[in-house]
Amino acid sequence: MMNFNALTALLDRLPQEAGIPGADCVVYHHRKEVYRHQSGYSDIAAKKPVETDVLYNVYSASKLVTCVAALKLYEQGYFLLTDPLYEYIPEFKTMKIKENGFVSQAKNDIVIRDLFTMTAGFSYDIKSPSLLAVKKETEQRCPTLEVVRALAKEPLLFEPGSRWYYSLCHDVLGGLVEVVSGKTLEEYCRENIFEPLHMNDTSYFMDEDKEKRLAPMYLFNEEKEVAEPISNHNIFRFGSEYASGGAGIVSSVSDFIKLADCLCAGGKTITGEHILGGNTIDLMRKNHLHSDGIREFGWNHMPGYGYGLGVRTMVDPVAGGSNGPVGEFGWGGAAGAYVLIDPDNELAVCYAQHMLTSKEEYIHRRIRNTVYGCL
Repeated sequence: MMNFNALTALLDRLPQEAGIPGADCVVYHHRKEVYRHQSGYSDIAAKKPVETDVLYNVYSASKLVTCVAALKLYEQGYFLLTDPLYEYIPEFKTMKIKENGFVSQAKNDIVIRDLFTMTAGFSYDIKSPSLLAVKKETEQRCPTLEVVRALAKEPLLFEPGSRWYYSLCHDVLGGLVEVVSGKTLEEYCRENIFEPLHMNDTSYFMDEDKEKRLAPMYLFNEEKEVAEPISNHNIFRFGSEYASGGAGIVSSVSDFIKLADCLCAGGKTITGEHILGGNTIDLMRKNHLHSDGIREFGWNHMPGYGYGLGVRTMVDPVAGGSNGPVGEFGWGGAAGAYVLIDPDNELAVCYAQHMLTSKEEYIHRRIRNTVYGCL
């Protein structure tokens, strides 16, 4: 018999212990919702409690959607992971590398696997000359593929495939989805992921209703140790037509758990519709980094994890201090979103808050360990 009292107590403590405004968490087990709890406020000033229909900028949890979209095309034979990126987006044919102030010709091609694994050599510079130029040229519209093509003008940080570096790789992967599918990233994800899973609250672009439901954004002030309200503008939405594969999605906890649950169940919807194959999901959650790459990926709040096709993946529970299994995987977002997917136990967890400087190093592992302790 599952008892989630400890998880409820943790979530109720987080506003005080971690300084977050509020939190929302849902747990699915064997395809059923077995737990849901909200704590704190979505709007501190208005003393508005967190409700189940609140929307969040999930930021980098968007990467999970982009990787699923691209892998769906991969398993339909549209590309190989070893294919050079330039075969699909020719602008990436001849890349430069800038290291220690010197620019040279890249010896390696960027291959599609590099986009998934963050080993292509891109940066996360959202104010690079090429990005600023495409904003001006398109009058702030920034169609996704035009932005991706513009990124090819920027020098890489290192030889493709030689290192791991968190970057705009998944934004470029979103551009690949557009080229291969012949649809915009938003159209492809809506038709092939959101609609089959009935993720009606999930989108890259918000209408008036969604804007009203979007939770206020906060930033944790380290000196004052308090969450302060800031603009809700997502800086990774470069323009009105830009769907950021890396950080552009708005969703609810009720919606996003449906994708996590699907990936726990062999990639099938509740009605049996195919989203992604189980073998492809297993490939996604294998570690794809060599030992040097794992060291470079070694973020303080993710000990014990390797990196798969766009996701953290547990490789050493002892090193990670985790009571969960090898192969548990997922990702999170800058404002605190956290997704845990465990196909072996058919367990899915989705947690959201709306505070930058999110305290993820304090919160995420505690949620993981507490959930596994409750089962």
